[in-house]
This record gives sequence, structure tokens and C-alpha cells, in this order.
Amino acid sequence: MTSGELHTLTGAYALDALDTDEEREAVERHLAHCAACAHEVRELSETAARLGLAVAEPVGQELRAEVLRRIADVRQLPPVTVPAGRSFGTALGTRRLPRWALAASLAGAVTLAGLAGLQYQRAEEARDRAVRAEASAEAVAMVLAAPDARVSTARLADGAVGTLVHAPSLDRAVFAAAGMPAPPAGKVYQLWYDDSGTMRSAGLMAAGTTSSTTLLEGPANRSSGIGITVEPEGGSLRPTSAPIATMAMPKA
Repeated sequence: MTSGELHTLTGAYALDALDTDEEREAVERHLAHCAACAHEVRELSETAARLGLAVAEPVGQELRAEVLRRIADVRQLPPVTVPAGRSFGTALGTRRLPRWALAASLAGAVTLAGLAGLQYQRAEEARDRAVRAEASAEAVAMVLAAPDARVSTARLADGAVGTLVHAPSLDRAVFAAAGMPAPPAGKVYQLWYDDSGTMRSAGLMAAGTTSSTTLLEGPANRSSGIGITVEPEGGSLRPTSAPIATMAMPKA
């Protein structure tokens, strides 16, 4: 590998993108004797680090469409070939690619890769949320349609109305609330099963709405009823406040 070829590998070395260990070792030996390339590697490494720590911003659909259009329209430049006996720097008329241009190319490549990864991650998260919501809706429908489903309705605090549905054959329960006042800032409504006086978490009610339907988490058959408490965001392992409402499991 010639000295001229080693000059062209500083960008790949800075991104740890060399194909072989032999190439990396050759570049490192070259950097020990080439102050210009060593300085270039430091600059490119610092640029890559700053880009990696940058806060990602949402990308508009227009930019994505333009990038995809240009990928199909713009041809890639052919590689520069070096005649036998001439160094890469001589083939370019002793001019090397300016460091700012190489850094800009690196920044563009890293940015596009980051944008693509961000879009993929958000799409995957949206898909997972949709799958979970669909599974929960199907489970709620099964409880409500169960042949042995039992239903009770009660008036809760502040004029809210709660409906509890229990399907013993499925060992599941569903709680629906209407007219619930918004919890205090930084708080959520948490549902609990009452297992003979021991409260067991049954999940959180949906935030930001006065009416919601919640598939209670965990088995329902061993519980005598449910309670609702006000808890910190994210919920608690044990109730931290007295129940604002309780309901007994509906009887057959």
C-alpha cells in the first residue's frame, strides 16, 4: 500500500470503517510519520463525536422525498485512478482534498444515516404501540362478550361513573370510567385489585382523558373488588394514598 493510498484512508480510519486490520495498522504507522494526516484524523474524529452528541431534530417529509429523488437521479463519481509510478497527490496536481470538504462529506453521511435510523426507530415504536393497542382492544372485547360476564355500575367521586365487568371464565376484568376529573399535575390514576385486604396493582388509567376503558392487569378471580388511588406518574408498587373510590366485584 503506497503513501498516496494511505492519504485517502483518513476518513474511513476516523469512523473505524476500514475493511481489515492490516489497513488499520498501515494507517496507524503512516500517521506516526505524517503530521498532516494525523491532524486531519483528529479533526474528523472530533467532528464525528460532535455529530453523535447532537440532538436529533424531526425531519420533514419534503427533505426525505428530495433525498430519495436525488439518489435515483445523481450518478456517483468514478474512483480516481493513480497511474503507475505516481503518487495520489501527484495525480491530483499535488492538491489534496481540503479538510473542510472531507469533514463536510463526513458530516453529511453521518447526518443522513442518523436521520434514516431515527425515522426507522419512530416507525418501529409506532408499530409496537399499534400492536399493543389492538391486542388490548381485542382482550377488552373478549371480556365484554364472555357468556359469564358480570357487570356492576357505581357512582364515584365528583360525579364520575364507573363500570366494572368481570368474566370468571377468562379470569379477567375491565373497568370503564366516565366523567373522571383530571388528576393533579404529575399524578395518575392507578387501579388496584383488593385481594382480601391486600392491594395488587391492576394498571394505570389512560391519562389526558375524562373517559377511559382499561383492561385490568393480572388475574381477577381471586379479588373481592378494586380500588382507585392517585399516584405519581408511572405508578407505584404499593398505594401511597387512600382510595378515592372502591367497587366490589359484580355478583352473578
